[in-house]
Amino acid sequence: MKQETDILIEELRRQNPAACQQLIANYGPAVYQMVRRIVSVPEDAEEIYQDVFIKALQAIDRFDRRRATLGTWLSRIAYIESLNFMRNRKLAIVYMEDQDICLDEMPDDDTSDGQTIQKLEQALEMLPPNELAIVTMFYYDKKSLADIAYITGSIPSTVGSQLCRIRQKLYRIIKNMP
Repeated sequence: MKQETDILIEELRRQNPAACQQLIANYGPAVYQMVRRIVSVPEDAEEIYQDVFIKALQAIDRFDRRRATLGTWLSRIAYIESLNFMRNRKLAIVYMEDQDICLDEMPDDDTSDGQTIQKLEQALEMLPPNELAIVTMFYYDKKSLADIAYITGSIPSTVGSQLCRIRQKLYRIIKNMP
């Protein structure tokens, strides 16, 4: 597998269109899943998903396989792009509030289908995007603390501490639910 990845990276550096298609085929679902966990609106997630691969292709010469796998490197780009989008969106909402724009006219980001959501899922929805990303990477994507640290630009011990605090926070949220 490592040999295939090395060949793929070399072909990406040569800007081979078939290699771009292979990159998206191999890593697209995982990248989209990460983006979608942070960004709730599917249309926004799709746009960020595309941006991730554009940025990855532009930066492929800076990819260092000694620091991370290709999948982890792409996850880092997806994480950063998603958080940047959410930060910019919050700034836009604050700006609109300052300009006395009616927020009732804003599109609704809640895509829930009206079904009863379990307490844990409700609690997860209350987490800020960066905390939700860390939890989903660890529990859903089964990423190691080292991989999460690389993706978030942190160190493994800090990620472990963050996970501990997030679990405690989730416990408090669930405990206070009716």
